[in-house]
Amino acid sequence: MNRPFANFPSSRREFLARSGMGLGSLGLATLLDGRNPMSPGKPHFAPKAKRVIHIFCNGGPSHVDTFDPKPSLDEWHGKMLPSENLRTERKTGAAFRSPFKFKRYGQSGIPVSELFPKTAENVDELCIIRSMQADVPNHEPSLMLMNCGDGRLIRPSMGSWVTYGLGTENQNLPGFIAMCPGGYPIKESQNWTSAFLPGVYQGTYIDSKDTRDVSKILENIRNSQLNPQQQRQQLNLLQALNQLHLGERHGDAKLEARIHSFELAYRMQMEATDAFDLGKEPNHIRALYGDTVHGREFLITRRLLERGVRYVQLWHGKEQPWDQHDNIESGHRRLAKEIDQPISALLTDLRQRGMLEDTLVMWGGEFGRTPVVELPKPGSNQGKVNGRDHNHHGFTMWLAGGGVKGGYIHGSTDEFGFKAEENPVHVHDLQATILELLGFDHEKLTYRYSGRDFRLTDVHGKVVQDLIA
Repeated sequence: MNRPFANFPSSRREFLARSGMGLGSLGLATLLDGRNPMSPGKPHFAPKAKRVIHIFCNGGPSHVDTFDPKPSLDEWHGKMLPSENLRTERKTGAAFRSPFKFKRYGQSGIPVSELFPKTAENVDELCIIRSMQADVPNHEPSLMLMNCGDGRLIRPSMGSWVTYGLGTENQNLPGFIAMCPGGYPIKESQNWTSAFLPGVYQGTYIDSKDTRDVSKILENIRNSQLNPQQQRQQLNLLQALNQLHLGERHGDAKLEARIHSFELAYRMQMEATDAFDLGKEPNHIRALYGDTVHGREFLITRRLLERGVRYVQLWHGKEQPWDQHDNIESGHRRLAKEIDQPISALLTDLRQRGMLEDTLVMWGGEFGRTPVVELPKPGSNQGKVNGRDHNHHGFTMWLAGGGVKGGYIHGSTDEFGFKAEENPVHVHDLQATILELLGFDHEKLTYRYSGRDFRLTDVHGKVVQDLIA
């Protein structure tokens, strides 16, 4: 006869050790060795940045239409380039000039497209990298490379590596949050996976489409049937049973992560609802961000950072909204308008609160787009000749705050914007630099798995010192 409760705790002390009653347990591993895996970590050296915001324009915004103007495209518009087109995902044709005007802003005089006039008002804070490079012109591997450092294998995401190294300053909220309004981007939760790192470091996904109602953002965050004390008693019993189960499966990381998730959900009830309650913000701050999906999402991000969340990734929307193979003028104009004011508001708000100096803000996509037009393809771009294909050979991203140089342009693409030529920065180099800003030597922030010491940058990456102030 089986006796499922034969190992039930025999004393109050043993029960407390297993369940963590009232202690905010983080799972059996935490209780047994006395360590909290999410407690604030110690970087290798003094960091310039303490937290990260990654604004992800998934789909691939066009650099020659946003932050990398190419006058030569006006001259060559409608003509084949003097050099052969580089290979991309689809067939491409003649040069395609930008339908947008550029204007110089700030003391630095950096040109920015009319698509981002409000963001441009902060141009002296921006460190614009015009020479980014990825590996291939396809969404899935480029998303994985940008987020996880490998385009093929499922590896821990950058947010997971950051929380693994730095922990979090608030045990009542997740250390790593990914917000995407309307549903998942391409590759879904693999973009914020912890992979072989302990599950506690995985990103917490939030659908930020409807941020007016906290109950819709965080479903079932409160129990309508039980008060907090009753929930605590229920959770203690559940934890005891879970840990009996875990005791027979020592080292089961998924089970430990699930135990942690129950505890975190309990502790989030007050903290999370407060963080997402924008009614507590003054009217002028809410007006600064704008009463839109992205305006509210960006304001929530600032509130999360204030409460100790370490890494927030803001996706523009489900699937790949910036993937404009046709009608790039109307598509990019609409998308940029959705985030231009929120980006400017976020940078302004962080600066006036003294948070920008140690908050690293990153903007960009998984790659850029071609300076030449994409040729019509049956059933794809509907016979239109007004879009751009994917371009991993050269594209633009920008950083702000967190110890980077403001009002600075790094590197360049060729005269048409097809390929990075001066001071190219591979995605691995960017990741190494981000870890450097956070106080980590990217070659030493490792995790042993399957007999090998893994790291975010794999065996690649060089810190780009010229980006650092």
